[in-house]
Amino acid sequence: MKKYFVLTVLSLLMTASYAQIDRSKQPKPGPAPEINLKEPARFELSNGLKVLVVENHKLPRVRIQLTIDNPPILQGDKAGVSDLTSSMLGKGSKNIPKDDFYEEVDFLGANIYVGDQSAFASCLSKYFPRILELLADAALNPNFTQEEFEKEKDKILTGIKSEEKDVSAIATRVQTALAYGKNHPYGEITTEETVNNVTLADVEQFYRSYFVPANAYLVVIGDVEFDNVKELVTKYFTPWSKAVPPSFTYSDPTDVQYNQINFVDVPNAVQSEVAVENITNLKMKDPDYLDALLANRILGGGSQARLFKNLREDKGYTYGSYSGLRDNKYSPMRFSAYAQVRNAVTDSSVVQILEEINKMTTEPVSAEELANAKAKYAGSFVMALESPETVANYALNIETEGLSKDFYKTYLERLQSVTAEDVQKAAKKYFSTTNARVVVTGKGSDVLENLEKVSFNGKTVPVLFYDKYANKTEKPNYNAEVPEGIDANTVLEKYIEAIGGKSKLDGVESYSMVAEAEMQGMKLELEMKKTTKDQFMQDVKVMGNSMSKQVLDGDSGYMVVQGQRKDLSAEEIEKIKEESSAFPELNYLAAGNVSLEGIEPVGDSKAYKLKISDGKTAYYDVETGLKVQEINTQEVQGQQMTSTLGYGDYQEVSGIKFPFKITQNMGPQTFEFMVKEIKVNEGVDASDFK
Repeated sequence: MKKYFVLTVLSLLMTASYAQIDRSKQPKPGPAPEINLKEPARFELSNGLKVLVVENHKLPRVRIQLTIDNPPILQGDKAGVSDLTSSMLGKGSKNIPKDDFYEEVDFLGANIYVGDQSAFASCLSKYFPRILELLADAALNPNFTQEEFEKEKDKILTGIKSEEKDVSAIATRVQTALAYGKNHPYGEITTEETVNNVTLADVEQFYRSYFVPANAYLVVIGDVEFDNVKELVTKYFTPWSKAVPPSFTYSDPTDVQYNQINFVDVPNAVQSEVAVENITNLKMKDPDYLDALLANRILGGGSQARLFKNLREDKGYTYGSYSGLRDNKYSPMRFSAYAQVRNAVTDSSVVQILEEINKMTTEPVSAEELANAKAKYAGSFVMALESPETVANYALNIETEGLSKDFYKTYLERLQSVTAEDVQKAAKKYFSTTNARVVVTGKGSDVLENLEKVSFNGKTVPVLFYDKYANKTEKPNYNAEVPEGIDANTVLEKYIEAIGGKSKLDGVESYSMVAEAEMQGMKLELEMKKTTKDQFMQDVKVMGNSMSKQVLDGDSGYMVVQGQRKDLSAEEIEKIKEESSAFPELNYLAAGNVSLEGIEPVGDSKAYKLKISDGKTAYYDVETGLKVQEINTQEVQGQQMTSTLGYGDYQEVSGIKFPFKITQNMGPQTFEFMVKEIKVNEGVDASDFK
């Protein structure tokens, strides 16, 4: 009975307690937890090198990070010298040949990297003394040779050439050059000319001037003892000569005077790169630093942010839209909101991005948005505390950014105290829709007409024109007149003659092709076979495994995608039949239903634009007659999807010219197929189409 009485009393108490809780209201957050960060041990060498040591004996590993905190370096007419210096460092030393150096590092299971303003190493703790010695030797005694210089220079020049038609590379280059100015370290452009200006002596001088200990910090983290680290670092880094880097003067970047669109015409672009940017002056030590981070997070910090939800989820304009806010103690930086969008919605995307930025500055964010953004940063912060590298990085930030000693200890507390009003103030301060530079990089013939009609806040936004290197230029002319006597048939006939002539093409009964491309470090293989009997086979393999296969044999066919087979519909069969011919242009000419739409730039050349059908357009070089591009549009799940094929590097096989370079752009992905083999009237069997 006594036990029953006690349980009854407890039940009544619990009921009373429950009744006092209002479940309709979200509980107030408790106080932010106290953050106790272990302070790294410190010492400094006579040459100015500052050393931070974080002991952590949980795992038998060590990380070594050297950071040289120099102001931004202006390279001028020798832009590229820093990249060349980085590429030549870390390849042995004056004391150890490159091959011997690599062999020993690999044997010890370690990693070593040396750049023009940093160095890094990781290893097992038992090899720490030797790896630290190798790192110091490679960093302080580089072996700059003319042979290595020429190799690395060729690599950089090849990289520059490969980006000549890369829309994303062009967009990034122009965005930074226009934001900062080409005479600013963050805006200067590395070109073939500036790289060719650089000599081995320039690399050596750059290294001597800027790889110096005055602003250098060495962080050692892991299974080490402080006294041992101090002894070894003193031994290996004391020979680093004391020096201070040269200083530069350059103008700070400023905003444009009024909202404007800066357009860069890239005729081979299959989608537009849109960036809305303005200049900010944000430092980590600023009182509103966290307010600004939260504002950027809510605007464009991920898939839950406003830009993503608007442009992708609501409008379906893009695969993703984001924003970035940069801090820097040395220079004003840029805020940017950006997206890669379909040509047809380029103008609409510009307006939507501007409106989302404007909304951040004129209306408070919701309580839910603010809570989610805080939770994201708080979660990342707490998770990061599990890593010993975090302790070192936070300590380094306190040293280099002029932060208060309790910056990270009070981080969560300050984060939780940010209000919606604080976020709106930060947005007003760091985001602009009155002095915004909108940089659009894309295919002018498709997007410019509507782009020039863009209006925001009741005003038309003027369009200014720039080339691929951020130089002002004239508006592109897309109205090149078609010469008299040229029509679709003459264009097709010129193409047929250019690749070998009608009699040669009529003699082709079948052909096969094998091509390869790279996809995220994996080999992508394309095999294609065609005959004159409405037979077609295309197999796309990844690392040797078939991922997508299409087969047509007369009036029947099927497709297999990741092992799932599906018979082709009558409509799909007819579409594939159009492509099953080895040379579809022969069919276009016979049908007589292709129209000449005009002349447009494709890459650096002009091409005749032929409308093949409602969903297909082909381009043929005005001078050579060769096909250089094909654009296919189809509706997928209610959205228009565009795929672009580029053709180049024509080579002769059996008296007929075939493109040996085929570039495919679809959405954000680009594949560059290099043809390995083409066979004419051989290598094709009836069993290939079963």
